[in-house]
Amino acid sequence: MRNWDEFDPARHSFAWDEDEEARLRSLVREWVPPVLSGTAGGWEAESRCESHIDAIVRERYGTWAWGWSWCYRYGGPIGNWVSGPSSVTTPDETAERVVSALLEWREWLERTARRFTELAPPPDASPEDRSWHLERACVRLVTHTLDSGAEGGWHRQASIVLGWFLTSTGMDRAEAARAVESAIGGRFESWVTPERTLIDSVGEDLAAGLTGHAPYRDHRERAALEALHDRC
Repeated sequence: MRNWDEFDPARHSFAWDEDEEARLRSLVREWVPPVLSGTAGGWEAESRCESHIDAIVRERYGTWAWGWSWCYRYGGPIGNWVSGPSSVTTPDETAERVVSALLEWREWLERTARRFTELAPPPDASPEDRSWHLERACVRLVTHTLDSGAEGGWHRQASIVLGWFLTSTGMDRAEAARAVESAIGGRFESWVTPERTLIDSVGEDLAAGLTGHAPYRDHRERAALEALHDRC
């Protein structure tokens, strides 16, 4: 999950039409068991079905499709799929959930990529300007994670997205991971929505740690860019 290159929509095309949708639905339906095991059977049939579907999705679409089943209950952005025991029902219903979840994941990746482009510091930014851009990006990307509806483990998604953002600007993955860990450092908690002051503090620490400069605030010449980022 730490390698944005494996998920970046710009690097991985996704050809989707009615024929492809019908084919995926057909492949999914083949693996839905005629009799579900339920609680009495420890959800074995449903879990096995989910594993087969996951293998189909990854083989058919590639590594970027990994998160099609990353449910909001477990820190992900997906609302159309929860788990095998919860989401595997009839063949048609299961196929509908898989298709919806895959498209939801792709849309989330594309939306995330757009945010990265909007928030990236200009290549020629001074350290002071870069600090401002990084602080703003961190705050908005943490909010982006919270807006996805993630609950338990949401902070893991936040750290992954921040690491992706930094590597999308050209930073080494190991350096990006260290910077994010240093800034967050256990300050976010599962199932707890952080106060805005805490999110701001994490953003400031990330920016200062990477640039050596505290981000400046309230510069009138930045007002239009601030407003744009707040609307996106």
